[in-house]
Amino acid sequence: MDLFQQATTEDSAPLAWRMRPRRLADYVGQQALVGPGKPLRRMVETGVVRSMILWGPPGSGKTTLAEILAEESGAHLERLSAVMAGVKDIREAVDRARAAQGQGRGTLLFLDEIHRLNKSQQDALLPHVESGLLTLIGATTENPSFEVNSALLSRARVHVLKALDETELVAVLRQALGDDERGLGRRRIAVDDEILALLARAAAGDARRALGLLETACDFAVPEGDGERLPREALEDVIGHQASAFDKQGDHYYDLLSAIHKSVRSSRPDAALLYIARFVQGGGDPLDVVRRLAAVASEDVGNADPRALPLTMAAWDAYLRLGDYEGQRAIAHAAIHLAVAPKSNAIDQAWKRAKAFAAASPRLEVPTYLRNAPTKLMESLGHGEGYRYAHHEPHGYPAGSAHDCWPEDLPRERFFGPTEHGQEQRFKQMQEWRAGLDAEADGGGKP
Repeated sequence: MDLFQQATTEDSAPLAWRMRPRRLADYVGQQALVGPGKPLRRMVETGVVRSMILWGPPGSGKTTLAEILAEESGAHLERLSAVMAGVKDIREAVDRARAAQGQGRGTLLFLDEIHRLNKSQQDALLPHVESGLLTLIGATTENPSFEVNSALLSRARVHVLKALDETELVAVLRQALGDDERGLGRRRIAVDDEILALLARAAAGDARRALGLLETACDFAVPEGDGERLPREALEDVIGHQASAFDKQGDHYYDLLSAIHKSVRSSRPDAALLYIARFVQGGGDPLDVVRRLAAVASEDVGNADPRALPLTMAAWDAYLRLGDYEGQRAIAHAAIHLAVAPKSNAIDQAWKRAKAFAAASPRLEVPTYLRNAPTKLMESLGHGEGYRYAHHEPHGYPAGSAHDCWPEDLPRERFFGPTEHGQEQRFKQMQEWRAGLDAEADGGGKP
């Protein structure tokens, strides 16, 4: 008997362990995978399980699906963790798989945290997955396209699991309250729909966490009639301090930063504040937010509001000077300003065009009149000759294409094109006015 089986037979095992579904009919959620005619349902019906990687957040049912697929297909199940198992453990699992094969049974290898698989583990595993001795079911909370070896990816289909929604989590909780054998049914605990919804919401899509919260909350149930009742006030100590933490190197971390950026770009201050709050409450570093806002200031606001970047840098400085509590408000200040400000990506686009042009022009040379002449030799070579000092020119502008500072042997390109938004409209007017001065200088008259 393995540790999982031993734990599930103990009355003291956590509710989440005891309530793990044993049949696909009892499984809640992931209907895109287990619903009628869907991939995993078809595998159960045909008894043929293919290698796969289950990618989803904690508590979405990855381990449970592996258990069900093994049980309902009649396969022998091996469980390993990529963190704990070594090459020796994999070889022992292979030996047991050969023994099971001799008895006419296939073997499913459930490999938890497959994204942490090292090279030696991969080398020991791959031939047996390829030969079909082992059917691999990998589980990961990380994007497998970034984290899993390409050789394994090519041999396994990726199935995406989603966090359970509130309705699905409430269904899981009701199952636990009504189950006399594995759940809390014998206690006959009355729980209002509103309380179940609060517990589901606090679990943030994680069924394991939802069951843990319910189990803890039921410690505060009070006798009522021939059963018990869970009062709402009991939830305050249970979910009042529940951390909504996330893996700071995981997808959710970067998804939230992306949501912050895109909400600001879309001029939605309320959404931006919501995602910032979620990021910070989940344990994210507020400085990561302000770094992203500094990028937004140039990339998405730019000269449409020239105050955006200095204000964001001031918020950064304020956070460092004031500390976390007060400093968070400064970050919110900057986020709101950026979201409400007029938008322009003209700077971002101009910079990308300039970099691409420079990369395609390796023989770019600076015109001689723009070069310094610190020595007599350089002066004799014409360095600096013909340079017109802008402050000595009418309007402070050396008009005419002969002094446009562009490399002489390269075709003229325009990278920066200001928009009509905010202060950038003034930039556009200035450029058009100077273009008129150039035309007048070049043509000898007004255009």
